[in-house]
Amino acid sequence: MPADKPIVVGAVVYDPKVTVIWEIIRDFFEQHHRPIDVVLYSNYELQVDGLAKRHLHVAWNSPLAWLDTRRRAGACRAIAMRDTDRDRRTHLVVRKGGGISSLKDLEGKTVALGARDSPQATLIPAEMLRAEGVKVKERRFDVLVGLHGDHVGGELDALRSLQIGQAQATAMLDLNWDRWSKDGTINPAEYQVLASTQPFDHCNFTVLADFPPEREKSFLDALFSMSYDDPKHREMMDMEGLKAWMPGRDTGYGWLSRAVDSQEYWKNNP
Repeated sequence: MPADKPIVVGAVVYDPKVTVIWEIIRDFFEQHHRPIDVVLYSNYELQVDGLAKRHLHVAWNSPLAWLDTRRRAGACRAIAMRDTDRDRRTHLVVRKGGGISSLKDLEGKTVALGARDSPQATLIPAEMLRAEGVKVKERRFDVLVGLHGDHVGGELDALRSLQIGQAQATAMLDLNWDRWSKDGTINPAEYQVLASTQPFDHCNFTVLADFPPEREKSFLDALFSMSYDDPKHREMMDMEGLKAWMPGRDTGYGWLSRAVDSQEYWKNNP
């Protein structure tokens, strides 16, 4: 790949703000003489196709899209991620005073989950319950399938289901529990975290195994030079939910990998 050609980066539009985020990132790379072209997709399946067929050089992947890339394209690398992508947990949340004090108390109860392709609100918490031998009735909210739960609509609808008594527990990302507890979406005086999953990693920038190392270094040098202390960078970083870009790693996807295997996700969602 010629060194003077732009690196083509793919991203999924899970929210209108994504277009603004990538305009800022593209302009930043241009200013640092490391041009990129950005291709925006409506869902992660199309983006994985684009990377596997080499229409892209770099994909900003959800955790499920990362596993799908490995499944469909073979060897690949996670080269960067947000600081907030590392060591996330999903909480199972219940109403206080509702008679549920352990996971075993959920046996036979209704648990509200997000979209079927959401790692954080469906796949990983369902795997935790399975591993603990707790059988529940799932009430799932398949909102905007294809966005892999990045759009929190299904996760929020699942919370509403708990709040109106249609479920006895719901699953939500730890960051959403914190945010919703602060903004009034959920009252922590009425609800509590019953249990939490093991830590897992979220999104990453993915490249295929044959992506040239010198091009990867050029991309990462620019990316890692962004600073939250710079007001021009902070606007984008606040919208994208990070304070620093970090090196990528592939060690935080074990629980999701177990979930897709035990739930036969790829067989049921070809």
